[in-house]
Amino acid sequence: MRSNKGLMIIIFMLGCTFFITLTTHGWDFYQQNIGRNLSFIYKSCCNSSVKKQKPLNEIFISAFAALRSTKKQDLRKDLLRKHCAGVNQSLDDLKDTDLKNFIVDDKHGIIYCYIPKVACTNWKRTLVALNYSEPYPDPMSFEHNWVHDSERFQYLNDFPKIDVYLFLLQAKLKHYTKFMFVRDPFVRLISAYRDKMLNYNQYFYEGYVRLILLLYKKQTKMTYNHKVAKKEGLQPSFYEFIQYILDPRTEKKEPFEPHWRQMHRLCHPCLIEYDFVGHQESLQEDAQELLKMLKLEDDIKFPPSYENMTSGNSVMDWFQSVPLEDRRMLYRIYEKDFLLFGYRRPTELLDD
Repeated sequence: MRSNKGLMIIIFMLGCTFFITLTTHGWDFYQQNIGRNLSFIYKSCCNSSVKKQKPLNEIFISAFAALRSTKKQDLRKDLLRKHCAGVNQSLDDLKDTDLKNFIVDDKHGIIYCYIPKVACTNWKRTLVALNYSEPYPDPMSFEHNWVHDSERFQYLNDFPKIDVYLFLLQAKLKHYTKFMFVRDPFVRLISAYRDKMLNYNQYFYEGYVRLILLLYKKQTKMTYNHKVAKKEGLQPSFYEFIQYILDPRTEKKEPFEPHWRQMHRLCHPCLIEYDFVGHQESLQEDAQELLKMLKLEDDIKFPPSYENMTSGNSVMDWFQSVPLEDRRMLYRIYEKDFLLFGYRRPTELLDD
């Protein structure tokens, strides 16, 4: 009797969901989104062939979380299509070097375009763990520097765009699950400054910090050793870092360093159709939704993020030293990232 009552409740709830969805969104939306996400409800609680049945409340919570995730992803991808309309470019126009941020996991059919300063260390840890046998190791067991060794992964640019390699590249892009994670462009810039201009290593000191100090702080006598430089308190201000980005000579010399390069220039969302676009601002929730999409949520846990997230007030504090006109110039450089990924224009920084 109890199972019959449960079945009646299920049928009633499914009927309500069907009616509401049909009247508000239409049949096509129901077929494409709702039906596929709710089909497992009956199987989970009422199908006797399922060994481990879930409580009714857990099933409906999971079902409607899946619906909410689908709707959120639809909105994010619609925004990409809107702002990519009219782009007169194709994948063939990309050079091999344009594909070097795309990690390929053949075992699980995944392509991840990583963006520095957007949880990429923890996603790399997760992908490394997934390449082990089950049960997968804890992603946090892999050290930060170790997972950033390029030898750990296979990349899309390992497939030259010629002959059979081109066919393989196209097949992977068509059939694999492609995902990326993005972040508020100005907050990401602040994070890059804190990490690479204040906590620099030898590479960033030689390649960027010394140059910025020379050009914008007019510092002439400087050591070549980053450890000595740190002891001497040598570091560019945030505004000097912004001046370097705004300087036309910077891009003429070479593309922006990936930690502050525009996100769309790293992952090319107008040329590659992503299956999932996550946001740093909802990282844990989005990561869990992605793992569910990949059917890996019960096999591996995405690591918690301990980075100090920069608040809106904090962003204002960082930009107080930057003149208004320079802020506007900076916004123009990153405007496409704001538009493509749904980040609001920071009027409090840009308007008089």
